[in-house]
Amino acid sequence: MELTPEVAGFSLIILGILLLIGKWIRVFTPLFQNFFIPSSMIAGLLGLLIGPEVLGRLGINLFDSGGLFPEVMVEIWSTLPGLLINVIFASLFLGMTLPSVKKMWEISGPQITFAHFISWGMYVVGITLALLVLTPFFGMNPAAGALLEISFVGGHGTAAGLAGTFEGVGFEEGRHLAVGLATIGVLSVVFLGMGLINWGARKGKTAILENPGEISEEKKRGIIAEENQEDEPAGRKTTRSEFIETLTVHLGYIGVAIAVGYVLLEGIILIEEALWIDQIEIFTHLPLFPLAMIGAVIVQLFLSKFVKYNVVDRGVVNRIQGLALDLLIASAIATLSLAVIGEHFIPFLLMAVTAVAWNLFAFLYIAPKIMTDHWFERAIGDLGQAMGMSAAGLLLIKLADPNTKSPAKEGFSYKQLLLDIFVGGGFVTAASVPLIIAVGAVPSLIVAAIIMTGWLLLGLLYFGKKKKDEA
Repeated sequence: MELTPEVAGFSLIILGILLLIGKWIRVFTPLFQNFFIPSSMIAGLLGLLIGPEVLGRLGINLFDSGGLFPEVMVEIWSTLPGLLINVIFASLFLGMTLPSVKKMWEISGPQITFAHFISWGMYVVGITLALLVLTPFFGMNPAAGALLEISFVGGHGTAAGLAGTFEGVGFEEGRHLAVGLATIGVLSVVFLGMGLINWGARKGKTAILENPGEISEEKKRGIIAEENQEDEPAGRKTTRSEFIETLTVHLGYIGVAIAVGYVLLEGIILIEEALWIDQIEIFTHLPLFPLAMIGAVIVQLFLSKFVKYNVVDRGVVNRIQGLALDLLIASAIATLSLAVIGEHFIPFLLMAVTAVAWNLFAFLYIAPKIMTDHWFERAIGDLGQAMGMSAAGLLLIKLADPNTKSPAKEGFSYKQLLLDIFVGGGFVTAASVPLIIAVGAVPSLIVAAIIMTGWLLLGLLYFGKKKKDEA
């Protein structure tokens, strides 16, 4: 089967059907409901099972590539994450009222500090693991030290979106290892998160108001009852449909943000080529998505300052972003190479255990010393993001503080503005692999350790002291 526009369109349709099947599997499977496994992950795992990596290897070959899908369809799915991650990052700040840095710091300072400590610590423990174990004993690329932060803090989107970067620096297996680690992270956080919330309730760490066992069946299944459904669930209409559809306008602004990001990326690549490309090569391998995020900030600032009519609604942007994320996660997992993970299984296991252990250590022993108030509610959200994705962090905050009596949720939202630009998918995350290869693992480790220590000292000496003074 050849790659044609019809095949490309049909590939998206099949992916949508997998997502729908994943949704209904979740609706009728209590295990997935109780642990809040996303439907997109179920869809991706289903695609992986009936695709060439599992069904095909068992000799069940409906098409040339094995499994139930033709090879060209799997190839199309494998390219989707690199495209969709740009949509996700270009949607981060569109339609938002950007607060002042002072206000963000006042509300979410402890969470910003703790989240940066976890993220930079991921580089420290990851690169250390690579230097001491992964490279000398398993012959892995030293850039494997960046996989922990890319996968756990960045999540599936970042892991899959860096496929071109991994390929560009000769670390092709990094993409599959990163997506696999991101899957482990999400699965770990739903189990550990529930366990920690129950532990916090029993030990008096948080005044929990809603136990996981008391959540309604409707909420577990992810279905909204008809009487609770809204007339405009996708957001507010901001334009008249007879002239242009609201969704079309929002897609257009997301496209403008990506285009601005592309121009910025090409500009810094030209600067690198003119000044230092013979000595070091970093921006040449930088993906587009962190620049798309900056493009979104520029577009939003322009709209706020110079456009009289507010036609960008945050609710509509969220729906587009959610659609892109669902498609991304499903396609990334469905095209995961189990052969690569199997080939590097022991290093893969070591990286997964190290990342989970680091996050638990930071949550249990560092967060109580940094957070000025409501440490459990604040830190459980950062833990969720550091082991999976922002949605997992918000879910855990909702379970620990269902009536929003703490500043955890507001602080979590503001924290994103001063976190995602740098780590968790930002510039540092995107540049980490080519940077480690260009300057070496040891200098990268030293820099990461200094920055991590700086955030730790800020948390202990400033917020920790502030907490003692208030007590």
